[in-house]
Amino acid sequence: MAAASLVGFAAIAVAALWELDRAFPPPLPAELTVSTEVQDRDGQLLRAFAAPDGYWRLETRLDQVDKQFVDMLVTYEDKRFWDHEGVDVLALGRAAGQLVTSGHIVSGGSTLSMQLARLIEPRESRSLGSKIKQMLRAIQIERRLSKREILERYLTLAPYGGNLEGVRAASLAYFGKEPKRLTVSEAALLVALPQLPEKRRPDRNLEIAHAARDRVLSRMVSSGLIGEREAARAALDDVSGLRRTLPALAAHAAYAMLPKAVPGQPLQLTIRKSVQEGLEKVARDAAIRLGPRLSVAMVLADSRTGDILGEVGSANFFDASRSGWIDMTKIVRSPGSTLKPFIYGLAFEQGLVAQETLIEDSPVDFGGYRPKNFDMGYQGDVSIRQALQLSLNVPAIRVLDAVGPARLTARFRQAGVNPILPINEAPGLAIGLGGVGVTLRDLVQLYTGLANGGKTHTLHDGTEPANAERTTATILNDQANWQIIDILSGVKPPEGALQRGIAYKTGTSYGYRDAWSVGFDGRYVLGVWVGRPDASAVPGLSGYVSAAPILFEGFVRSGLATVPLPGKPPGAFTPKREDLPVTLARFGAGADGLVQAAPTEPAPTIIFPPDGARVDLATNSADALPLVLKLQGGRAPFRWLANGKPLAGIDRRRTATWQPDGAGYSTLTVIDAAGRAASVKVFVE
Repeated sequence: MAAASLVGFAAIAVAALWELDRAFPPPLPAELTVSTEVQDRDGQLLRAFAAPDGYWRLETRLDQVDKQFVDMLVTYEDKRFWDHEGVDVLALGRAAGQLVTSGHIVSGGSTLSMQLARLIEPRESRSLGSKIKQMLRAIQIERRLSKREILERYLTLAPYGGNLEGVRAASLAYFGKEPKRLTVSEAALLVALPQLPEKRRPDRNLEIAHAARDRVLSRMVSSGLIGEREAARAALDDVSGLRRTLPALAAHAAYAMLPKAVPGQPLQLTIRKSVQEGLEKVARDAAIRLGPRLSVAMVLADSRTGDILGEVGSANFFDASRSGWIDMTKIVRSPGSTLKPFIYGLAFEQGLVAQETLIEDSPVDFGGYRPKNFDMGYQGDVSIRQALQLSLNVPAIRVLDAVGPARLTARFRQAGVNPILPINEAPGLAIGLGGVGVTLRDLVQLYTGLANGGKTHTLHDGTEPANAERTTATILNDQANWQIIDILSGVKPPEGALQRGIAYKTGTSYGYRDAWSVGFDGRYVLGVWVGRPDASAVPGLSGYVSAAPILFEGFVRSGLATVPLPGKPPGAFTPKREDLPVTLARFGAGADGLVQAAPTEPAPTIIFPPDGARVDLATNSADALPLVLKLQGGRAPFRWLANGKPLAGIDRRRTATWQPDGAGYSTLTVIDAAGRAASVKVFVE
């Protein structure tokens, strides 16, 4: 009967405890209130924002923490952590015995589960009742969380002095690194701090922190976790008294991500941390060299994907004298001469020029518009290659006049860039010298086409809406694109710059307000802007002197390996000047070598073969047939080119024949006496 009563009493007690547990659960939120993190493409921390209560509290997972540190923590604080149910009876008994025999507390009996209970429900006093409540809470916690979850919450909430909570915030603040690979000395210090965080914090009490670390090392030796020699070496390491600021990279992009924040979930950018660190250092140093009030913006993108790997909106986000809070990568400014490569690219695409075509650099009047060169001088006759490399203004406007400003801006829009023009104004010749508004990101997006065989990708960094459209478009065909690469790769690097194997272009806006430099290798594109955010003039500012050195340094400091520039595509042709057909020898010249007046007849059009046609000429047999070529319009005489190579003779007729040298794709071009051209692409079988 007594046994039955005892069993019944025990059952009632268990039921009562069960009901109490359900009625008074521990305050265990599903998600802890932690700092918002902005991470790079690989999950590395770029920037953290303090939690709403002002604490730096970074959510921590076990796989983010050095395993030896975890082993040391468990050994030091709760060596039977993996075995008990929240309360370590043996440890409590030992602590009670030491208290009785010595008259004071020698060691505590708190488990990590009990410490977590104290962290989530701070006690009002150190009374026996508070201790019992902790024990009960620890048992409740163990029923609800796994050992791993308990440890992760402890590592997130443990105090480390000041407004630092959690081992990640502490490791970043005291050591400048994540706690994934701690030294033995660093791990020992982080084990010691949470017991007396304010008294032991190394930035306030260096000697006390040093002694606390050494006590942990001694305990690890006595427990057999580390050897005496290892502990002795660790004890020789200095304990730094410096508290560092937490990472604050990519400030503009990080703030732009905040509206997307979801509690407990890190935000991710396409940026690569190592690239961002390098670019920010280059921008800060350059701004100091350049002088007061000047700022620097940079964008580095992967041309194959459109991913932005690094973006610097200003030289220093917190520098009010440079208006550092303004993200200059997104501000519309005049691009100076940086659009010239695309003017010439369209001319190559239309067969109007070759690299050695001569063009006149002399005063000219386009209906009242009189462009002048940057140095106010003129070179006379120059080649197209020289005109672009020297960034001469007059030849560029001559070519733009032939290509058409509307065609140029249409191609930009096709590539996803919308240049800003004055209200109700059509594109004019001035856009070739910067008379249009673009952003640094716009420019880099256009130049991704040059680095990527003529195909542009919409740039993105992760701040865009989830449904933002991403497009791929053709800015230039592959042959014209290569001609521009070949020319720009020959531009002389700025003085003192390392040869990097890149092609680049500079630009300076009217009034010395903006300096630009955009360069690329076979994969990566880097754009640089220098100027004052208020758009005031800076005497002496220029793309080549001010921005180009930053471009070359930025490529070096980005840490990215150089990718070779694209090779010459099939059909690309760079004839010497003496081998050029008459119509390509001089820009705008006819068969007699004289500059022609504007033609009144329609431009030439190839009517046979049609573009994209497949033509069976039995090229694999001895009876291979020639292909008859027919055109309409244009001014005679005509010059035909196959894959960039001129066919023999100049003909006044609108028919010709071509004997292909094999099967495959070929590009056929005809140029009339006015320098106008038409092309088709055919597949010969």
